[in-house]
Amino acid sequence: MACYPISMKEIMDILAAYEKAAKDHQKTALATVVLVEGSAYRRAGARMLITEDGQWTGAISGGCLEGDALRKARMVILQQEPMLVTYDTMDDDDAKFGVGLGCNGIIHILIEPVSDGEINPVTLLKAVISAPRCSVLVTLFNLADRKAAQPGLCLFLTDGQTIEKGLERWSFKNELLADANKVIVTRRPAFTAYQGYTAFLECVKPVISLVILGAGNDAIPLSKMAALLGWNITIADGRPNYMSTERFPPVAKLVVAKPKQVLDSIEINECTAFVLMTHNYNYEFAFLKELLPLHPAYIGLLGPKKKLERMLGELEESGTMVTDRNLETIHGPVGLDIGSETSEEIALSIVAEVKAVFAGRNGHSLKYKSTVIHCAS
Repeated sequence: MACYPISMKEIMDILAAYEKAAKDHQKTALATVVLVEGSAYRRAGARMLITEDGQWTGAISGGCLEGDALRKARMVILQQEPMLVTYDTMDDDDAKFGVGLGCNGIIHILIEPVSDGEINPVTLLKAVISAPRCSVLVTLFNLADRKAAQPGLCLFLTDGQTIEKGLERWSFKNELLADANKVIVTRRPAFTAYQGYTAFLECVKPVISLVILGAGNDAIPLSKMAALLGWNITIADGRPNYMSTERFPPVAKLVVAKPKQVLDSIEINECTAFVLMTHNYNYEFAFLKELLPLHPAYIGLLGPKKKLERMLGELEESGTMVTDRNLETIHGPVGLDIGSETSEEIALSIVAEVKAVFAGRNGHSLKYKSTVIHCAS
C-alpha cells in the first residue's frame, strides 16, 4: 500500500485557524514541506499556517524550524510573494540559527501568502477535506532558480472534479494534469519536472470514517480518541436511551436503527472502518450479514476469536458467502496486542490497528524496523 504522509487532522486544524484569522482580519501564509533529501522529522506534505501576528497552526518539523519559518512567513505576508526556503541539517552552521535538528537531511519549504482571491491555497485544502474519494494535491516550485516564480499549491484533482490556481499560464498544464491523473490510479505520491519546475503530487486519502456499532460505555473512549484524530464518527445502536450527545462527542453522527437499516445511513468508501462492539450477538450477526457483501476495508469484532469463528460459521450456514477478501479485512479479536484491559486501553489498541491498516503498516515496534520510518518522498 502506498504512503499518505498528509495529515488530515492537521489540515482541519489549519482550516479552522484560517477561518479564525479571516474573521479577525489577520493576513496569513502557508508553509509546506515540498521536498526532503535524506532524513527529517516531517516529510513532504507537512504544513503550517502562520498569521501576521506570529501565531502558527500545524508543524513542519519537530519544533526547530518553526521559529525561523515564522520570521520568513511574516516577510512573505508583507511582500505577498512566495518564498522557497532550504534548511540543510547536515550543515553545522544551521545550529547558529537555532535549526539544529539532529537529523541528517535537506528540507525544502515553500511559504506562500494566502490571498483573498476566489481560489487560494485554502480553497484547495478545503476541497481535499470534503472529497469522498482519493484526490491529488499539486504544489509547484522552482529549486533551480529561487528568484523565479514559485506557483505553490496550484491544483486539486479527483474523479470528476478539478480546481486550478494559475495553471493556465503554464505550457505544461496538460502534462501536469495527465500526471496527476496517474497518481489517482497508482495511489502513490510523485515528483515530476517541467521546464525547470518541480511538482510535488500528493495522493490524499479521504478522512477515516469510523462506524462504531454499539453505544455502550466502552464505545465512549473509542469515539473520543477517534474525534481527537479528526476522524468522521458514526455511532449506531438499536437502543435509543444509550444515544445522546452527552455520552458521545458532538461531532459524532448518532444512528438509532435495526441492523438492516443502519447501512442505509452510511456512505462507505475506501477509508471506512466498522467496529462491532454491541455485546449483542444477534444484533452483530444480523449486521455482519448485511455488511460482508459490501466489502469494507476494515471490520473489527470485539470479543474472543471463538465468537468470530462461530459467527462466520453460522453466516455460511445461513447462505452468506464469506470470501477470502472478507477474511482479510475482518479483525477479530479487534485491536493490536498491547496488553489492553480497560475500555480506554482497548480503545487505544483499536484506534492504533485501524490507523495501521489504512497506512499499510503492521503495527510493530519501530525499534525493530530495519528500514526508514517514513516512506521516501
